[in-house]
Amino acid sequence: MKVLVTGGTGFLGAEVVRQLLAKGNPEIDVFDINPSKKLLDEAASRVTVTRGDLGNFSHVLSIVKKSAPDVIYHLGGMLSSPSDEDPQAAFRVNAMGTYHVLEATRLYDVPKVLFSSTIGTYGRDIREDVIDDYTVQRPLLFYGCTKVFSELLGLFYKRKYSIDFRGIRYPSLIGPGVKTPAIAQYNAWVIEECFKGRPYTIYVRPDFRMPIMYVKDAARAIIDLAEASADKIKMGNYLVCSQKPDSSAEELAEIVRRKIPGALVDFKVNQDLQRVVDTIVRPLDDRIAREEWGWAPEYDSLEKMVDDFILELKKNPHRYT
Repeated sequence: MKVLVTGGTGFLGAEVVRQLLAKGNPEIDVFDINPSKKLLDEAASRVTVTRGDLGNFSHVLSIVKKSAPDVIYHLGGMLSSPSDEDPQAAFRVNAMGTYHVLEATRLYDVPKVLFSSTIGTYGRDIREDVIDDYTVQRPLLFYGCTKVFSELLGLFYKRKYSIDFRGIRYPSLIGPGVKTPAIAQYNAWVIEECFKGRPYTIYVRPDFRMPIMYVKDAARAIIDLAEASADKIKMGNYLVCSQKPDSSAEELAEIVRRKIPGALVDFKVNQDLQRVVDTIVRPLDDRIAREEWGWAPEYDSLEKMVDDFILELKKNPHRYT
């Protein structure tokens, strides 16, 4: 099977590439604006990496034509904080980038597209105590706006052109190597910074609870979704989550202090960010992903996530310096 991964040198993309290779998939093309292969590490020698811009239609057409993939994992894009800072760039990369991928898919007869979305598609007027796949999507963040557009565009292409489009709405992803600022990155940065011997200040309230998922589970989820039989896929775009209930920021800090001797963690609340996350964030119900295609996390506790996070930093320090 031939695979194309957009955003394939990035945090989630590199892990998807590694897991696909481990499953015996030898023909993988990686497309990314970032030329660094650091996160790909040893996998870089086993894939073809092409530098390009999702916002440039000719770049996308060229790589899809050249790759001739059976499936595209569309993981590239701008995250929440950069998107709010530069909405024009985010529209070009996230919204137009997805349109470019889907148009190239149509033009070159690619049968399947997997898309990485976000719980940032939720925001205003959430009336439920728990968010599920039927909760209304009215995002506060520009990032969320581009992701809702992309989700709906994918479903349009599925209806209109019979492209097998499937998407996942991820919670906050944690794992080593996160670089891009986003509203929930404290979950990853507190572990990595303390492991490297630096103090870290968490910018949300100690009692704040954020749904999180370990990056290895996130990669496995989208691969599992890609491999699910088409007759099982009814919803199309799915929430996924890991542990239940969600851990608080203070519980995360306590585990970090326990796992990393001498770790210094304190709190200083960024009120602007806190207001945003208080509006967006609720516990998640991913029962439809579990029912339709058998989703089940491996890293289903904060303890398991932090343990493997630290192990990765010890085993592969060169990836994360």
